[in-house]
Amino acid sequence: MSDTQCLMAFLDNSPSCFHAIANLTRQLEEAGYTPLSEAASWQLQPGGKYYLTRNQSALIAFRAPQCAPQGFMLAASHSDRPCFKVKENPELETAGVYLRLAVERYGGMLMAPWLDRPLSVAGRVLVETAEGLQSRLVDLDRDLCMIPNVAIHMNRKANDGYAYNPAVDLIPLLGSLETKGAFRKLVAEAAGCQPEEILGSDLFLYNREKAKIWGAEGEYLSARALDDLQCAWATMEGFLQAKEGKSIPVCCIFDNEEVGSNTQQGADSTLLLDTLSRICAGLGMDYREALAHSFMVSADNAHALHPNHPEYADQNHRPVMNGGIVIKFNANQRYTTDGVSAALFRQACKKAGVPTQTFCNRADLAGGSTLGNISSSQVSIPTVDVGLPQLAMHSCYETAGARDAAYLVQAMSQVFSMHLTVSGCPSLS
Repeated sequence: MSDTQCLMAFLDNSPSCFHAIANLTRQLEEAGYTPLSEAASWQLQPGGKYYLTRNQSALIAFRAPQCAPQGFMLAASHSDRPCFKVKENPELETAGVYLRLAVERYGGMLMAPWLDRPLSVAGRVLVETAEGLQSRLVDLDRDLCMIPNVAIHMNRKANDGYAYNPAVDLIPLLGSLETKGAFRKLVAEAAGCQPEEILGSDLFLYNREKAKIWGAEGEYLSARALDDLQCAWATMEGFLQAKEGKSIPVCCIFDNEEVGSNTQQGADSTLLLDTLSRICAGLGMDYREALAHSFMVSADNAHALHPNHPEYADQNHRPVMNGGIVIKFNANQRYTTDGVSAALFRQACKKAGVPTQTFCNRADLAGGSTLGNISSSQVSIPTVDVGLPQLAMHSCYETAGARDAAYLVQAMSQVFSMHLTVSGCPSLS
């Protein structure tokens, strides 16, 4: 399959962050990577290939080169996406007629696209068994519920910038009142257990629309969770394809970026610090010296020039879909890119034959932040913030260029094969 087809299959098979990490883990195991447990000692060997997960929603993979390593070449992306999380007591009886599904917003989302389209539920459940608790992935994988709009006849302001109330307007219809109790039974059936055996869950709504290639010449890709599974897939592909160099390649997929990363599996946790320090201990490296020879690419998608609103883009920084990888800048360090890290990444892209673009927010429009500046609070190394250009970021169905993911694969394959020299001006070679 082509890179684009592989990406589409990954997106379609990753309806939750847990499924995304499971799919990437399976890919690593097929490539001969050994799982590590944070609760056990690590016996690392030169030439060894390893990975670990935390909370089933975050992943770090790395390789130990045969030579004495000089530092780390890292990439970071995230597994989560803005969506609706199912509440603990999920069924809502309504007006003596309907059964609705109690949900709450996760992350900052575009709300309107969620209405009037088939939705389903996926995530994980914790099941009580004779051997103890088991975590099981579930995907109900059917047109299960829908958030219905109010007819224009009853809401004449619907087309005048209507403000949705998430506690009122955004609750999905699950069925008639006669189906009370059905949701827990459906989840239990998907988990292969009885409803009373489920002791905990993390379940999310997802849009049922599959990934699509479209446009006059098939130049666009639309799918759910392009932000940031497109980067997660591409950085992992680049990691797996990279040649051995003098540094340790490390591919990180964190969770909870959309809600601030301040969790045990987020970029603001000690997960990366713990892992790098244990790698150094296992391979006889000095941790601080290794960090001084390290470089990170924080990969989280970027805003493309909008066809209907080009005025929202900064005049000289207008990334376009299929135009290459976007390097993101912000004077107040919402993105970590500076002159040095931009130059290092451009150096790698030039060697890989990959085009780059630049993004800055318009001075009067506030932007978001991403993984780079958050992870720097735990592991402080030169970092560049990049992304792939897309439209409708934080919608339940987003659009990007069909060719851009392959650019990131090429670039990261090059980065992971290089090492940072720090005598004089830093450089990648």
